[in-house]
Amino acid sequence: MSHPHSSYQFRHVLGGKTFGFVDLADLMAKATPARSGDRLAGVAAESAEERAIAQMTLADVPLSLFLQQALVPYEDDEITRLILDDHDKIAFAEISHLTVGGFRDWLLSDLATSDKLTSIRQGVTPEMAAAVSKIMRNQDLILIAKKCHVKSAFRNTLGLPGHLSTRLQPNHPTDDLTGIAASMLDGLLYANGDAVIGINPATDNVQQATRLIKMMDEVIQHYEIPTQSCVLTHVTNTIECIDQGAPVDLVFQSIGGTQATNDSFGFNLANLAEAQAAALSLNRGTVGNNVMYFETGQGSALSANAHHGLDQQTCEARAYAVARKFNPLLVNTVVGFIGPEYLYDGKEITRAGLEDHFCGKLLGLPMGCDVCYTNHAQADQNDMDNLLTLLGVAGCTFVMGIPGSDDIMLNYQTTSFHDALYARRVLGLKPAPEFDLWLDKMQIVQNSDQFTLNARLPDAFYHSLNRLTGGHS
Repeated sequence: MSHPHSSYQFRHVLGGKTFGFVDLADLMAKATPARSGDRLAGVAAESAEERAIAQMTLADVPLSLFLQQALVPYEDDEITRLILDDHDKIAFAEISHLTVGGFRDWLLSDLATSDKLTSIRQGVTPEMAAAVSKIMRNQDLILIAKKCHVKSAFRNTLGLPGHLSTRLQPNHPTDDLTGIAASMLDGLLYANGDAVIGINPATDNVQQATRLIKMMDEVIQHYEIPTQSCVLTHVTNTIECIDQGAPVDLVFQSIGGTQATNDSFGFNLANLAEAQAAALSLNRGTVGNNVMYFETGQGSALSANAHHGLDQQTCEARAYAVARKFNPLLVNTVVGFIGPEYLYDGKEITRAGLEDHFCGKLLGLPMGCDVCYTNHAQADQNDMDNLLTLLGVAGCTFVMGIPGSDDIMLNYQTTSFHDALYARRVLGLKPAPEFDLWLDKMQIVQNSDQFTLNARLPDAFYHSLNRLTGGHS
């Protein structure tokens, strides 16, 4: 908007022209780097000039304003209530005098050490994290995220500096157990699966989820793999699985940043609390008790018409408040999955992946990323190579590992077992320490410093395959 008007909360005059922004939500949306979802929602800046003015104006906004002006009304939204009721004023005191621009400068400075970033995280709201990300270059998002150390643990320890973990994703279009087992073996032989072995079931019900949970548990127990399993079914299904005695490690749920989004997903915060308590009662973790796994993604609120006029990245950051409440083992944005209506091309997907990782880490989440795209987006595997490399540099907690990078059940393109091996090699990163020792013990990895895989099939897997094939392996 470029007309002076009494209803504008924020104004900026440039060369005799007045730019006005109705409220904090409008200013945040106009300051957001360009993406198709915000254009679709009608909240994006109308020009590069207006975007730059909005970013300059946002830089002058005090962080304390985000505690006074809720972007989604407090009385209408349990996530707003969660954000404001759980805000830690003591942790905030260190940065309470800063503007958004001052916060950026402080985060980039040597004053913001890893320990200091840990001490302030409960004082940072998702809206503050989103706001400061909007005035950052990609290198800022990478540098600051790298300084944010977030550790989580269940049967192994995730998020340690110098480590990159992977979710082994053995999805199958008919949930065929042999097909799933083949993908699991393939992934383990590429040293994938330390974050979780996680299946999206093709048929989503309690009976099928239980079948898959038992199958993964048998493999993990038989080979004594220091990892955890998860069936990515609805949270209410997992509660039922636990009630029926299934060996559940992690509880999964897709989450959004507004109550209305989560209503459309069929759950609320009380459901998550019930599920967390149920999973904790099983006491299946050996080195930690982080039992929740959440997935997110820019655009989910808009696609449910539940965005309250906010830009999609601010909605996404608010989902991290939900995740943070339940001390998860894993959180990842499924960055390019929702399609080109929300993130149009490789450039927009890359930017969103770096934003999501930065905001998640700043807020204290064990943040990973499904580096992915759909075939109708203007993106390709080279874009994914770029984003994977940038996230590896930024200290991303985990990425996905899928046979040939092609998910034949969900029909999207992501990262392969080989891609994770590439990232670990070029960046000198290791899997979780407990899993690293297991790889050595199983003779999967020959030289753990260079991450050289063993040329021959490890004995334990050779004998299992021999039994399966009647001695023809």
